[in-house]
Amino acid sequence: MAHWLLKTEPDVFSFDDLMRAPNRTSGWDGVRNYQARNFLRDGMKKGDGVLIYHSSADPPAVVGVAEVAREGYPDPTQFDPQNDHYDPESVPGAPRWFQVDVKAVHKLAHPITLQEIRETKALSKMPLVQRGQRLSVQPVGEKEFALIVRMGEK
Repeated sequence: MAHWLLKTEPDVFSFDDLMRAPNRTSGWDGVRNYQARNFLRDGMKKGDGVLIYHSSADPPAVVGVAEVAREGYPDPTQFDPQNDHYDPESVPGAPRWFQVDVKAVHKLAHPITLQEIRETKALSKMPLVQRGQRLSVQPVGEKEFALIVRMGEK
């Protein structure tokens, strides 16, 4: 089983929104970066653990734990001209963008801020804290995942 971090802007779609979704599950759509797309399409597998990270928050933090509920499939927003994520060059027969379904597991009792992650030596290798790493979908090591979950449950 692999582990991932998914970034979201809480004013657009928060972890609370995921908790309120039917079956606490939602498609993770709108990702428009090729490397992140590849993780969604090829890397993420059903049952993989997911940390939900609120970016553009004050402070930015990991706020919840989820799991991949459905593996990569074409993101329907790419075909909808009314959607902000519409891609006129993508066609149903050869979709460019993919999404997964994510199911909320639990909210952390204590959000783990970006500052806390930066200050924790065991988390210093996470892509989240590396210069130039701005991907909205990032792999997370098993030990890093477990540590963040433990920190958030204290």
